Amino acid sequence: MWQTPRPDSIAILKDKKARSSLARYFDVMQNDKTAKFLIAKKLQAGFHKTDSTQKLWTIHKQGLKTFSQLEKRVDSHLINLEDLKTPTNSFLDLKVEIANRILRSCCFCTRQCKVNREEGDLGYCRCGSQITVSTIFEHMGEEPELVPSGTIFTLGCTMRCLHCQNWTISQWMEHGEIYSPARLGTAVEHLRLNGCRNANLVGGDPTPWLPNWLQVFKEVEVNMPVVWNSNSYYSRETAELLAGFADVYLLDFKYGKNECAKRISDAPSYWEACTHNHKYGKEFGELIIRVLVLPDHLLCCTTRILEWISEKLGVATRTNIMFQYRPEWRAREIPELGRRLTSKEREEAIQIARKAGLTNFLT
Repeated sequence: MWQTPRPDSIAILKDKKARSSLARYFDVMQNDKTAKFLIAKKLQAGFHKTDSTQKLWTIHKQGLKTFSQLEKRVDSHLINLEDLKTPTNSFLDLKVEIANRILRSCCFCTRQCKVNREEGDLGYCRCGSQITVSTIFEHMGEEPELVPSGTIFTLGCTMRCLHCQNWTISQWMEHGEIYSPARLGTAVEHLRLNGCRNANLVGGDPTPWLPNWLQVFKEVEVNMPVVWNSNSYYSRETAELLAGFADVYLLDFKYGKNECAKRISDAPSYWEACTHNHKYGKEFGELIIRVLVLPDHLLCCTTRILEWISEKLGVATRTNIMFQYRPEWRAREIPELGRRLTSKEREEAIQIARKAGLTNFLT
């Protein structure tokens, strides 16, 4: 149980810019509105397990429209969610069914490995079918609006960032612990009951474990916002399944050029996946974007990223410009990444954000 809150985590409750860009998150966090996964549990989805996957996606597409309508009515207190019966097959159940089918030909991330993880085959991320957890704790080091954040670190990742600060987790240097959905659901509830503002799904990267997370939140009954804390390198199928589940998209925007993404993180087509998922996140939830400034990457990456955020997502987008970079794991294999940022680079990044017109960034 956390004891001493960070002063900025208290002050943020009155911050007009943060509250404006994350209005629904603040309401769910303070129990004035209902988390999306709880609404999804109450929405009837007329499907059968014998339906084709194509038909399930068609039902899901229509269900997302109905979900959005129900969410608005619940948010406006026109409907009391507790008065609705729990359907035999809910919108969340539909997501679970589709995700479990994807598990047999995995395409949760941009790589589209197509391995059958249900049968024990492992793709690039080396994730199997049973969710493997590194740590669960009340995190005091996240953005102020998230703190204390109920973080669940899972093993495995869809990228190979040579400078990864969580490389023992992302690269399976730890053994971790396998959790059943019921047990992990109980752990998530305890985080909320112990004062955490949210459930922060992180890693590594949470993407490979999406079917497990959907199943876990079938077990969760307490109201808490779901924070999808990801490297943004996930597929369109994953983006669609996250809609109506994730409340906040806490997304990395790592690179402004695909050449940088491939050379440093072995992530082909990163720009296309990342930009799509940020747009989708804004459409179906609320965004906090993390931009880790790398040495000698101000022009190719930081500038292009911040200008794109301003132009495509809006100047008021909540953006964390991060100066925490330090050489970790195999970073020194990349010549320019063998050092920390200079004070000049930090100041230049702030000037780039201001020039781009961003009005809601923090450092």
